[in-house]
Amino acid sequence: QVQLVESGGGLVQAGGSLRLSCAASGGAFNTYSITWFRQAPGKEREFVATISWSGSSTYYTNSVKGRFTISRDNAKNTVYLQMNSLKPEDTALYYCAAVKGDAYIVPPSVFPYWGQGTQVTVSS
Repeated sequence: QVQLVESGGGLVQAGGSLRLSCAASGGAFNTYSITWFRQAPGKEREFVATISWSGSSTYYTNSVKGRFTISRDNAKNTVYLQMNSLKPEDTALYYCAAVKGDAYIVPPSVFPYWGQGTQVTVSS
């Protein structure tokens, strides 16, 4: 069983940056791919970025390409989401999710392990 805890959210002005962290415990972290999702009020949860268990492959939704970077430090059991040039439309509750092996751009229902979320609010 993997436990995930997100941190790093907050309130930032448009154009600013935040770095989210997803800390894992309870499992062989380096065998899980990690995906960031986000959910804005009244909207469905959407895919943001994913990183393979080895860190060698990453994928992003089109709206964040060139602005967000996902990375992982398997020695620290942590995945990061560096978010630059933030826009008001990035405002959402951000979740990290884990699945054993590699799973790229798949729906939320595939992931058995979730964190509690961290709020990101971008003001205009």
